[in-house]
Amino acid sequence: MSQNRSSAVMAQRREPHDSLDFFPTPPWATRALIEHVLVGLGKYGYRSFLAHSVVWEPACGEDHMVNALAEYFGEVIGTDVDARMHGGPPHDFLMPYLPYIVEHRPGPHFVITNPPFRLAAEFVARGQEVAEIAVAMLVRTVFLEGAARYREIFESNPPLIFAPFSERVPMLKGRLDRKASSATSYAWFVWPGRDFKRTSIDPKLIWIPPCRKALERPGDYEEPDR
Repeated sequence: MSQNRSSAVMAQRREPHDSLDFFPTPPWATRALIEHVLVGLGKYGYRSFLAHSVVWEPACGEDHMVNALAEYFGEVIGTDVDARMHGGPPHDFLMPYLPYIVEHRPGPHFVITNPPFRLAAEFVARGQEVAEIAVAMLVRTVFLEGAARYREIFESNPPLIFAPFSERVPMLKGRLDRKASSATSYAWFVWPGRDFKRTSIDPKLIWIPPCRKALERPGDYEEPDR
């Protein structure tokens, strides 16, 4: 029997407990958050507002999401628990203190990241403590499932927006690959920050239309300079 060597990342993947769960985000998927999702926050979605806002990416890895966010936000702060990837001082986002680079700036207004899936719930809670306006997490759509997760998060703290991608977002462990495929579905979940006054407890559903072709840019899949 031949071995299946497909590069597709399957929905049932499992990561070791101590894994960094580093699956770099294709930049077009980050741009889709701005172009198709954050407009759902009303006045906070306008580009002019984002251009004067500070966003923190606390699991930035090799800065793929940081670089895409920098196209929209006035200031982007990138930190990661692993300094070997990020090239800066390590910071554990789940610790109850802010790194110097965050503490001595306004905001952050937004926290936006692709968190380790096994820690996604903890990232949401911590993000809501530190972000003034909104917290956006890119996670597998199966994050919606599970009785424990419902009781711990969704029953009392549903997202403002649930935005599934209508096309696949291929992510491979440890690297970007333009030719990668995927059987896994992803979505952006957006929660209110500590100063955002929500008007409804019911999440807004926003389908992200097919947009990869329109949002990819030259150089997206090149290795970042170090």
